[in-house]
Amino acid sequence: MSRFFWVRHGPTHAQAMVGWTDLPADLSDTAQLARLSAHLPQDALVVSSDLIRAHDTATAIQGARLRLPDNPGLREINFGAWEMASFDTAPERERLRAFWDTPGDLTAPGGESWNAAKARVTAAVAMLRAAHPGRDIIAVAHMGAILTQLQTALGITAYQAFGHRIDNLSVTTLRHDGARWQADGINHLP
Repeated sequence: MSRFFWVRHGPTHAQAMVGWTDLPADLSDTAQLARLSAHLPQDALVVSSDLIRAHDTATAIQGARLRLPDNPGLREINFGAWEMASFDTAPERERLRAFWDTPGDLTAPGGESWNAAKARVTAAVAMLRAAHPGRDIIAVAHMGAILTQLQTALGITAYQAFGHRIDNLSVTTLRHDGARWQADGINHLP
């Protein structure tokens, strides 16, 4: 059995679509970070996306846990031309609306589709499971990356996955029983 404790990075306070833009996280709430670290298994491995907001959050909660190299496969969706735009200022707003209303193969201009992001994150997770069988893994990542894996665990559509809230510094726990993923907890705020 493998368990992944998905932690969403600390807040960036950006009011825009932040995908691969490397913004730092606000990690000033040290009490919340301490509660989060204490909530997570002490013998778990820690891995994060290579984006600074995830990397620094992982460092803040790591404690004495073994740290794995940052994994770019755990990055957020690449929003391409929509990167750092708001819904009101993004180019091709009809396409943007379709991207969120019917997630699948539609891509952001110069970016990636939901299905491509899901395939990327799923491949990274499979490699981590194969390299560390039966280990608990704390994966510090992004809302989109977490939702791709929640979609698989719950057996729901991408649109339904978007209906789940994933707060900054929350924990979503997914367990692989050897055959399939199951959700043990979603968006827990310690």
